[in-house]
Amino acid sequence: MNPNARSALKDMQRVVVKIGSALLTRDGQGLNSEGIQHWAAQLAELRARGVEVLLVTSGAVAAGMHCLGRSVRPHALHELQAFAAVGQMNLVQAYETAFQRHNLHTAQVLLTHDDLADRRRYLNSRTTLQTLLALGVVPVINENDTVATEEIRFGDNDTLAALVANLTEADLLLILTDQRVPYDRDPRLDPEAKLLNEAQAGDEKLLSMAGGSGALGRGGMRTKLLAASMAARSGASTVIASGREPNVIVRILAGEVIGTHLKAAQGRVVARKQWLAGPTRLAGKLQLDAGAVKVIRDGGKSLLAVGVKAVEGTFTRGEIVACVDADGREIARGLVNYSAEETARIIGQASDKIESILGYVDEPELIHRDNMIVL
Repeated sequence: MNPNARSALKDMQRVVVKIGSALLTRDGQGLNSEGIQHWAAQLAELRARGVEVLLVTSGAVAAGMHCLGRSVRPHALHELQAFAAVGQMNLVQAYETAFQRHNLHTAQVLLTHDDLADRRRYLNSRTTLQTLLALGVVPVINENDTVATEEIRFGDNDTLAALVANLTEADLLLILTDQRVPYDRDPRLDPEAKLLNEAQAGDEKLLSMAGGSGALGRGGMRTKLLAASMAARSGASTVIASGREPNVIVRILAGEVIGTHLKAAQGRVVARKQWLAGPTRLAGKLQLDAGAVKVIRDGGKSLLAVGVKAVEGTFTRGEIVACVDADGREIARGLVNYSAEETARIIGQASDKIESILGYVDEPELIHRDNMIVL
């Protein structure tokens, strides 16, 4: 085990914490208010240290089942939606009460797969979450089970948590579970198998040994390992640990060896930049003036509309466009914050003029430096 890998967790600045259904509902016996207060206190401690936290919560369906006196999870989608609607009320009230004890506000954010598959809605979700974090609010995120259909359901909140880690460029995904953490070998076949403290995200050997899901949730250890692989695409490491361990969140972020640490092969910035630089279809081009070329190439700055001379293509917000100089040489590429039509209306204009021209403003930059790779 590499001690430096655990020690690095002390420096995490943005963390996504996912809590599973069994933990939140005492294995289906009712909402675990005491546990919620305990986890909220730990997240409040992280916030006091300057760590940004996002909470991905399961438990809406399970909480609704308890409220309505059901012990067996239904299979019919309309029943799942109804139970989720009932249970979500309990969850929101419990979280808000718990965090208010620490003078923290929460915000309910309900997502479906379509919200993250559509580039415009993806960026809208990202902007909302980043704004909440900047305001010091704790986003409490769940799948929108009440309206989700079979085609757009995430299938489990482990996947949702990984997508949120990608969406917000988090440093760490922490999955709290009631299940045992991964072994180095299949414990069903080898009684000498040992719990894994550290491994590489995406290890196929671990996936082959993972079991099924629990009775209350849709996930299982396999979905958690797959979530770790997904989070690693944006450079986030993952820790899978028992949510019943005392003060588990704070102890993990202090570098203590608890649970399984699944390391990302690359850091967040490197992973994102490599994705942008890869063989991606470019939706359009922005021709920059000499000043914009210089500040992007030499100063590492964002691209502002004032530095753009011409627009090519029919791109929409969130698509990847090339930034070229006066001779047509590509100097950078990135995710654009406005459509081609909107961009054409604001090029050459200062950022403080965008709202008066378009009637609204999404971002002051045309392409933010975090969403740009200089070539």
